[in-house]
Amino acid sequence: MRQCPHVALGEMLDRATELTTLSLDDQYHEVTIKLWGKGVVSRGKVRGSDVTTARRFVRAGQFILSKIDARNGAVGIVPPELNGAIVSNDFPSFEVRDSKRLSSAYLGWLARSSGFVELCKAASEGTTNRVRIKESRFLEQKIPLPPLAEQQTIVAHLDALADKTRRLIEHLDAIEADACALARAYLFGDPARSYPRKPMSELVRLRSPDVVVDRTQFYRFAGVYSFGRGVFASVNKAGNGFAYDRLSTVRTGDFTYPKLMAWEGALGVVPPECNDRVVSPEFPVFSVDAEVVLPEILDIYFRTPAVWPQLAALSGGTNVRRRRLQPSAFLRYEIPVPPLSVQRKIRELHQRTTELKGRHAAIRAANAALLPATLERLFTCVGGVAPS
Repeated sequence: MRQCPHVALGEMLDRATELTTLSLDDQYHEVTIKLWGKGVVSRGKVRGSDVTTARRFVRAGQFILSKIDARNGAVGIVPPELNGAIVSNDFPSFEVRDSKRLSSAYLGWLARSSGFVELCKAASEGTTNRVRIKESRFLEQKIPLPPLAEQQTIVAHLDALADKTRRLIEHLDAIEADACALARAYLFGDPARSYPRKPMSELVRLRSPDVVVDRTQFYRFAGVYSFGRGVFASVNKAGNGFAYDRLSTVRTGDFTYPKLMAWEGALGVVPPECNDRVVSPEFPVFSVDAEVVLPEILDIYFRTPAVWPQLAALSGGTNVRRRRLQPSAFLRYEIPVPPLSVQRKIRELHQRTTELKGRHAAIRAANAALLPATLERLFTCVGGVAPS
């Protein structure tokens, strides 16, 4: 594509000023914008009677930005499902003045480029933690404006590529879900009805904290993601950076969970990359009796969403966000325990699934990089975005 003229945004955009008249009984989506061009989405619905400050309506196809986070890529096009949503004055929106000169879809893709982020940074001012975009300066910034036909070609190319990358992720997700379902079928399908149920107290042993904190030392922590995403290597902290006097070491094959979030699927077996890391006393740590149950069986079982409501029922607390699963209750919880011969088959399936996900990770990384790289290349071809 050839180089094209650059035009000030103020020549292309008009500030939208549609004020709200809210029905007290109706509910309205509130808009938020994800960072780094990840989209304009709903923050949730709010009843009209609960809105106490000024709001504006936004319409599908408008360009919108966050005054605070535009410099971090919080810009985009309002999607059809948010037509008629409401925003505060921190989210100015703009109508495209002449759709025969500028396609809103083209602007939406352009806004995801690194050059546009730099443009927003150049239009922002303020001190640390108070930096905001200045609208007048933003509208002075210039963007490449090829003929409408070229804009449509760019949009069609990027839309098609986005669809292909999305479908690839869906395909990988489906393969991995099927592989996980196959292993879970042994624990939750018909065969599981014949397995004896055993309390966790017969399968694991609770260990006491074994690390006395030295305030002059650094400690490598492990954490546990919610929603069955397992144990991960977390942050490193200085001993004077937290209040605990003792910590627990976790080793490969141990089982652990945070008391506060277990009901939300934050449980798992410690992987090799977390060996010898530590957790706080809020994370009970259990040694697994591998002569009775293989660690992989526990990992599969407790990462299964159907189990989490049962753990929630065992978790005490005054409200849903303060529920804690105490070790005493966890040790009373019973699970089906297949014969070791069956467990080994499940472990083999689990290992193959883990290897499959490892191979997929490389594909996912390349797939994730493809669209941004293509986007940058296309907009470089038409002249790119350079802050004025």
